[in-house]
Amino acid sequence: MARPKSQTLTKAEQRIMHVLWEQGEASVRQITDQLAAKYNLAYTTVLTTTRILSDKGYVKYRKSGRTHIFTALISKQSARSSALKNMLGGLFEGSPRLLAQHLIEADDLSQDDIKALRAILGGEGK
Repeated sequence: MARPKSQTLTKAEQRIMHVLWEQGEASVRQITDQLAAKYNLAYTTVLTTTRILSDKGYVKYRKSGRTHIFTALISKQSARSSALKNMLGGLFEGSPRLLAQHLIEADDLSQDDIKALRAILGGEGK
């Protein structure tokens, strides 16, 4: 039995989406060229992944001659929110507080990060 398609973006899908968010639109060749140096991806791999993104509703395409030009249908912010909600629900029991505690306790935050978070939360000067 085939595995159901994930509604979250895989790493490969994220790479393609970043190209589309940066460029606005791109062909499979342009996406492949953009990613080739860092990830050594084949044209057919990018083609397959863009088709999956289209099936998931993350991108649309238009034809320009024989070429398909892809455009993102979701914003980077929307993708981040969706991924974060998925992670919160699965790993942190739906609790943003557990996620924040984990980040603080894991010592992954610099003093600048903590200061910025305090400012956002209104705790500057506490």
